Amino acid sequence: LIYNFFITNFQLIMYLFRLGILCTLLSDTLVNGFTTGAAIHVFTSQIKDLLGLSLTRHEGPFNIGFTWIEIFKKITTVNLAALVITAITICILVVNNEFLKPIVRKYSKVPIPIELIVVIVGTLASMYADLHTAYGIALVGHIPTGLPLPVLPTFSLIPKVAIDSITITMVAYTIAMSMAFIFAQRQNYEVDSNQELFAQGASNVVGSFFSCMPITASLSRSLVQETVGGKTQLTSFISCIILLFVMLWIGPFFEPLPKCILASIIVVALKGMLMQAKDLPVFWKLSTLDGIVWLITCLTVVLADIDYGLFVGLGLSLASILMQAMKPYTCLLGAMPTMDIYLDCNRYKEAREIPGMKIFHYAGGLNFATRNHFKNQLFELVGINPQKELIQRNKHSKQTPTPKNWQDGNQEAKIHGIILDFSALSYIDPSGVNILRLIQEAYSKIDIFVYFTGLSGPVYEKLQKCGLFSQSPDSFKTFSTVHDAVIFTQINNNCSRNIRKDLDNGETGQQPPPGYCAPYNGKVCRNYLNGTGLVWFNISHDNAGGWLNEQITAGLWEEMVLGLKEPCRSAAE
Repeated sequence: LIYNFFITNFQLIMYLFRLGILCTLLSDTLVNGFTTGAAIHVFTSQIKDLLGLSLTRHEGPFNIGFTWIEIFKKITTVNLAALVITAITICILVVNNEFLKPIVRKYSKVPIPIELIVVIVGTLASMYADLHTAYGIALVGHIPTGLPLPVLPTFSLIPKVAIDSITITMVAYTIAMSMAFIFAQRQNYEVDSNQELFAQGASNVVGSFFSCMPITASLSRSLVQETVGGKTQLTSFISCIILLFVMLWIGPFFEPLPKCILASIIVVALKGMLMQAKDLPVFWKLSTLDGIVWLITCLTVVLADIDYGLFVGLGLSLASILMQAMKPYTCLLGAMPTMDIYLDCNRYKEAREIPGMKIFHYAGGLNFATRNHFKNQLFELVGINPQKELIQRNKHSKQTPTPKNWQDGNQEAKIHGIILDFSALSYIDPSGVNILRLIQEAYSKIDIFVYFTGLSGPVYEKLQKCGLFSQSPDSFKTFSTVHDAVIFTQINNNCSRNIRKDLDNGETGQQPPPGYCAPYNGKVCRNYLNGTGLVWFNISHDNAGGWLNEQITAGLWEEMVLGLKEPCRSAAE
C-alpha cells in the first residue's frame, strides 16, 4: 500500500513539473534493445509452464541465468502431456496469425478470436478430462471473487520506502513509455508523455487504497491485446468490464484452465518483440555507437535485470549524445567550378580549395566543452598553428641578419585569410566567443585575417553581448555568405594576380573560382555579387603595379554601362 501511495505522489509531482520530457532520452535504439531484453525475461518466465516444470523463483541480478541452469538440470522431468498441449496450442495460434488472419482480413474487419476460443476449449477439455489428476497438468487454480476493502496506507513507512519507490517509479514509467512508443509507431499515432504520467498517477491513487500493485504496461498482455486486433482505448475499457465480471462472478469458471495454454498464448504474442533482435545489424550498420547501445542495453537487461538494464541504457544514451556533441563535424570547403557553391573537399572531387585562403566549416555548438576540439581541428585542417609559426619566424629573424619575408617560405605561409563558415553553428557560449577572440588575435600576429560567415541571429546576438565586435570592431568582419567573404579576401589581399597565374600554369586544372575577377591589362572586369546588390570591379595599373578597388551600387553600374553586353570594357570607356 505505502509503495503504491508514494509512487502515486511522485508521478503526479513529475506531471506537475512536466517531467515527461525525460522520455526524450528514450532513443529508438534504447527502446528496441530494452524491450527485446524484457521479452526474453517474459519468455523465460513462461518456460516452466510450457514444459510443465517445477522451478524455484529467482530474483535479483542474473536471475535468468540461474533459471536456465535449473531448467537444463530438470529437463528430464518435463511433463510430456503439458508439452503436447503446448505444441498443439502454439501450432493453432501460429497458423491463425500467419495464414488465416490475412485471409479473414480481406473479408471482415473482425478477426477470429482464436485466443478466446483456445482458452474456452482448453478450460472445457481440462474440466471434463480431468487433466490435472490424470496427467499432472498445472492449472490456474483458485481465483478469488469480489473486490478488496479499501485500507489506508501505513504512512510511517514512507522514509523506509522512499528511495525504492523512486526507482520503481522510473522503471514503471520507462516500461510503459517504451511500449507506448512501439505501438504508436506501429499504429501511427502520437504519445503525450506528460499525459501518461498523469494517467498512471491517477490510476495509482485509487489502487493504493485497494492493495493494488503499482501499474505499468504489461509486455505480454499488451502484445496479446494487439494480436487480437485491439487498437483503441475502447478495447481496454471492454477488457476492464470483462475483468470486473471475472473478478465478481466468472472467475471460478477458468480455474481448470491449464497454465501451459496461457503460456503458449503469451509466447506466440512475444514473437514480434523477440524478432527485434534482427534490428541489431541494421543499427550497427547505420551507427556503430547505436549498435553498442543496443547490444549493451539488451545484454544488461538479460544478464542482470530490467532496472539495471534501464539505467545502463540511459547512461549509454547520454554518453553517446555527449560524445557526438563534443566532436562536431568539421571540414575544409572548396569552390565548385563556375558556381558560387562551396563543398567539402574530401567528399566532392570537383571541389577545389582557393589559393591564398582556407574555408573552415564547423557544424555544431561551440561551448566550453567543444572549444578545444574546434581550435585543434582548425589548426589541423588549415595547416597553420599560429603559435608555432610565430616561434619559427622569431627564430628565423634571429638567425638571419637580413630578415627574409616569411611568406616566401612553405605553402602554408602563403595563406592570406581564413574564412570560418558558421552557417551550421547552432549555439555559442562565452567560452566559445573567447576562443574565437584568441584565435583571431593569434592569426593576426602572423598577418592572416579571420572572417566569419553565415552567422544566425542568436549566434550574432551572443557575439555582440560578449563584446566581440565592440572591443575590436575592425578585427572581426562578418559576411552573409561564404562567397562574399571569398571575394572580399581576394580583393582585400590583392591575390587575384597570383590566383590567375596559378590557374594559367595549370596548378589546379579547374576554372577560376567563383567571384574571381580576372585582371586584364587596361580592362575593366565586372563581377556581380549574388544577393548583395553590389558590384566589385578592378582596374589594372601595370605601371603603378597596384590595384584600384571600387564599390558601387548595382543600379549606378547599370546606368554607367546601360545597354552594354560585353563583360569587359576598356579603362578609358
